Amino acid sequence: MASSPSGEPANGRAYRRDALVQGQRVAPVDRALLDAYDAIDRRALRAYRVERLREQLRKHDYAGMLLADPLNIRYATDTNNLGLWVMHSPSRYVFIATDGPLVLFDFTSSKHNSEGIESIDEIRPATPWIYFLAGPRVEEKADAWAHEITDLLRTHGGGNLRLAVDRCDPWGAERLTRLGISLFDAQPLTEQARLIKGPEEIAQHRVSMGVCDLGVARMREALRPGITENQLWSVFHETNIAHGGEWAESRLLSSGPRTNPWFQDATNRVIEAGDMVCFDTDMVGPGGYLSDISRSFVCPGHGVSANQRNLLGYAEDQIQHNLGLLRAGVTFREFAERCWPVPDRYVHNRYMMMLHGVGLVDEYPSVAYAVDFDAWGYDGTFEENMVVSVESYIGEEGGAEGVKLEEQVLITPTGAIALSSTPLIADRNA
Repeated sequence: MASSPSGEPANGRAYRRDALVQGQRVAPVDRALLDAYDAIDRRALRAYRVERLREQLRKHDYAGMLLADPLNIRYATDTNNLGLWVMHSPSRYVFIATDGPLVLFDFTSSKHNSEGIESIDEIRPATPWIYFLAGPRVEEKADAWAHEITDLLRTHGGGNLRLAVDRCDPWGAERLTRLGISLFDAQPLTEQARLIKGPEEIAQHRVSMGVCDLGVARMREALRPGITENQLWSVFHETNIAHGGEWAESRLLSSGPRTNPWFQDATNRVIEAGDMVCFDTDMVGPGGYLSDISRSFVCPGHGVSANQRNLLGYAEDQIQHNLGLLRAGVTFREFAERCWPVPDRYVHNRYMMMLHGVGLVDEYPSVAYAVDFDAWGYDGTFEENMVVSVESYIGEEGGAEGVKLEEQVLITPTGAIALSSTPLIADRNA
């Protein structure tokens, strides 16, 4: 590109050099967390996860499964190629034979990102048939895709043509059934496989939560009157990315009157002294594992009000009571019936569930409140090495503020072990 004598591009473009650029600093990383991630035995992690999937295939007498959901692909292969893009443009997929190969269908231009993984037996070029890539040739590409999948199933299914599929547009499913394939829902299988964490997965959860705790501590340090919600949220996101993390499932951070009702994304609102500041991390961290906790701080510069103290106390009581109920062998219904009774004035704005499973993202189960159990509940049993997040939101309908708390725990035969080292309540007595 031609340049002027001053060294600036001749077309008049130039990098900004104002005060918003000068002095920019990169936050330091915690080398211990990076080392802990590197120490994880990924071969063992992958072997455990693939076997969990095949256990489900054998249990249901399926010849194999075809996975297109990016999170299921991640679980099956430990690969992440254009992770967020494929969330809305499904183009990669993986075939797992019950007794046969694991075949990943990937982009020809970036399949090198998936090479060298011992649990993948073969990488083939994907045949995407979304309109963005196939245009008016969708039917042609869908036909080619369906014939290749059918050939795989006939080759490795031993005469069994029962295939579990997680995501498949109707015209693709129609072509498979036309070729003699019987289709079944793969999502229950993948959710059940992902339910119980292996040792390396638990280690991965601990690394991700270590990054999460660091980000939360930095947010608390940065919280001062005058900072915006978006600025505060960026501190957390920067920490995750700097440590090899991937994305946040939401942007749930609100302050002052925006804390009630819950579920409001961060904005450019300027946080004021004494404001309640609530957030939900929803952080997909290093290795793709979710760290999902919520905390509520009071912005420095003004004492904690009596109402804020009450909200924090009620939310803490709910979390601690419900955590105390968790152990392997307790059923979902038993948990719902014995959970902390939400005071009437807070029932309207209660959180949508009492707890949910955690793995790569939010996962099965979702346990409803007792009052909601007939409409939304289902039974099951908490098992050892499940990871769950216990939820609380306390705020009156039309109230000035609210409080959001959430704790992520590992379930054991004797109780629940918190994975986060961040205090549940920090500002109640400030």
